Amino acid sequence: MWASWIPVLCLGVCLLLPPEPVGSEGAVPIPITCSTRGLDIRKEKADVLCPGGCPLEEFSVFGHIVYASVSSICGAAVHRGVIGHSGGPVRIYSLPGRENYSSVVANGIQSQMLSRWSASFTVTKGKSGTQEATGQAVSTAHPATGKRLKKTPEKKTGNKDCKADIAFLIDGSFNIGQRRFNLQKNFVGKVALMLGIGTEGPHVGLVQASEHPKIEFYLKNFTSAKDVLFAIKEVAFRGGNSNTGKALKHTAQKFFTTDTGARKGIPKVVVVFIDGWPSDDIEEAGIVAREFGVNVFIVSVAKPIPEELGMVQDVAFVDKAVCRNNGFFSYHMPNWFGTTKYVKPLVQKLCTHEQMMCSKTCYNSVNIAFLIDGSSSVGESNFRLMLEFVSNIAKTFEISDIGAKIAAVQFTYDQRTEFSFTDYSTKENVLAVIRNISYMSGGTATGDAISFTVRNVFGPVRDSPNKNFLVIVTDGQSYDDVRGPAAAAHDAGITIFSVGVAWAPLDDLKDMASKPKESHAFFTREFTGLEPIVSDVIRGICRDFLESQQ
Repeated sequence: MWASWIPVLCLGVCLLLPPEPVGSEGAVPIPITCSTRGLDIRKEKADVLCPGGCPLEEFSVFGHIVYASVSSICGAAVHRGVIGHSGGPVRIYSLPGRENYSSVVANGIQSQMLSRWSASFTVTKGKSGTQEATGQAVSTAHPATGKRLKKTPEKKTGNKDCKADIAFLIDGSFNIGQRRFNLQKNFVGKVALMLGIGTEGPHVGLVQASEHPKIEFYLKNFTSAKDVLFAIKEVAFRGGNSNTGKALKHTAQKFFTTDTGARKGIPKVVVVFIDGWPSDDIEEAGIVAREFGVNVFIVSVAKPIPEELGMVQDVAFVDKAVCRNNGFFSYHMPNWFGTTKYVKPLVQKLCTHEQMMCSKTCYNSVNIAFLIDGSSSVGESNFRLMLEFVSNIAKTFEISDIGAKIAAVQFTYDQRTEFSFTDYSTKENVLAVIRNISYMSGGTATGDAISFTVRNVFGPVRDSPNKNFLVIVTDGQSYDDVRGPAAAAHDAGITIFSVGVAWAPLDDLKDMASKPKESHAFFTREFTGLEPIVSDVIRGICRDFLESQQ
């Protein structure tokens, strides 16, 4: 089962098995390294000896009980409980490939999911043999010697100048066909190789668009170019309609999570390959991708000829799906033949981080200050409802030292900064502080409070790249002028949402709110009515942010 492809896969360190039949009584187990994989073994059955003290990060394991052959043998053995972290003998059995290798936590190791691989193995307790183990894992480039060879450290950091989390969304429809599908995979492999994949460089995953989208492998599954190339080779053609819009939307929503390997502060990119044209609506998917901070590139191949345009839902599908319709995010190749010359220009685009304009979203690129009425008319129990309203808005955003920032000021006749934009950089801390804000009680001077907040809260972050928002929550009429301070805030680039409860005058709310007034001023007669307004404010912030980016 290995004869047709092991010579290609056996790169670097290979196992030199002794003439004695491996696995027979008295056979000496062959010492292997922590990272030796199932695909490095050329026998149906073999006894190997795992070293002790392997770092867990060297264990790349896919599956449970039955493991994809790209898995570390010793990692699989520890995962299954055959050996402990001190190492020991292991017997490995080669098995056919399969689909849907499961992800299971066992014995301190989290195995990973893999949709498909062409070969598998399983492991059992091995036998130590009747003589001392003397075999060595040796390089094919050097003869075996009596000394234990040091393994040459593999450069795994990758291209640090090209940090990006990239999903290749390939066309797996009947429109492209099996032959062009394979040519497409070859091109993607060349791009992946030139990117310089590594732990500190680009990470890549792959999704196939067909009748239903399928995530073939995630960002966290492979962090070396060699393994990515193996994984791309294993992807099978699915067929069906080219529902690219459906696949792009699925990728934007499900692919880039911390659980699947997305990294904080690293640009998220989807490279969409379209052979011909999509079968469904791609414009909505492009909007969703932008909302999730995903930079969409379209690589179009074989554009529809004039006679075919009648079958295309929207001839401007490329312009409507990409991150920005400025020419940078679209890329065209006439066909799948002779594509090598197109690899480098595409890689250069994917590594130009300053052009990734869609990495900024309303969820990670805003400063939101809450100006909270603490006057006597509110009361302690209603004040808690106001804080709950503030928390429900704040928790929606990606709060971090490089992301969204939150601040809060409470006011009566006086003002008190509860916390500023730079005080807390995690969502957990921000929400905890909001819950613990103590009620002041007093009069209502909203105008002075706006001026105080503009000066003392927004002033220190005037050079921040984030867009500034002020959410005012009040239950009564201000004893001072609100129109002038609000206008000064607007002139300083601060967008104001005013939220009134009970006796708050509508005129004051409109005077404070940004334009258009009807979408920035809200009113409810009861404090319990604040909850439905949460989603309105969040949508308003995202709408205003997207409009500011145009």
